Amino acid sequence: MRLPFSRGQEKPEGPPIPFVVGMNRSGTTLLRMMLDAHPDLTIPPETHFVPDLIKAARQDDATPESALEAMKSAREWGDFGFSDEEMLGRLRALPKIKPGPAVRTFYAAYTEEQGKPRWGEKTPTYVQKMKLIQRAIPEARFVHVIRDGRDTLAAKPGDIDVGAALATGQRWHKKVRSARVQEHMMDHYLEVRYESLVEDTEATLRTICDFLELPFDPAMVDPAERSAVEAELAPVGIWRERLGPEQLAAFEEVGAEMLSELGYPPAAPAPTSS
Repeated sequence: MRLPFSRGQEKPEGPPIPFVVGMNRSGTTLLRMMLDAHPDLTIPPETHFVPDLIKAARQDDATPESALEAMKSAREWGDFGFSDEEMLGRLRALPKIKPGPAVRTFYAAYTEEQGKPRWGEKTPTYVQKMKLIQRAIPEARFVHVIRDGRDTLAAKPGDIDVGAALATGQRWHKKVRSARVQEHMMDHYLEVRYESLVEDTEATLRTICDFLELPFDPAMVDPAERSAVEAELAPVGIWRERLGPEQLAAFEEVGAEMLSELGYPPAAPAPTSS
């Protein structure tokens, strides 16, 4: 349902824009690659600066220079291939520095560079900034990738101790809960299960494309990087093989309620001795 515009919220400009969000190791990178394989859509590497840019552009004394500094606040700025002078020139061409136009200026440059007509965004941490982003970019449509939190823990490289299990459980619960709390304030919000994305890929992508008003394209199903990304994320259900009773207990100390809410099966009870 599209909500009426609130005071200070900009009107939509252009087609729907996917913002892929979620917990680390939940499959946001895989979905980003699949969407980026569409001939009409390009999604840059994680930006991290959009919330800072929105806040900077809201200031009464906002200037092209202050907007550029907000963009450069992210360590990834150098990955995009734009010089300071080029981006500053684009910002100076705006009638006034405002959140929506300032954000769109960056992505307009990126879409021109990639030669595609539409853009999207994938920075997982924006899952906690959806309301802020929607206010500045009303055409944003948030695709929240959810995965069994125990798998996000089990896919973690290196040793997994009890402390890591507890911390991951806390982060997973906090981010999923944050998104679900914001959901009723979003004009457009879609939850996608990682398990469905890898096990029923085409049907899941068709649902996402309908949500984005984007024609489905078969190129999305199997981008070149898919196998490598899935291998890095580990198989669905890997937690059953990799997590021991102590790690599971630590994770579920803070994550059990959310696992149940999302319908993920509980861990099998430990066998009893006869």
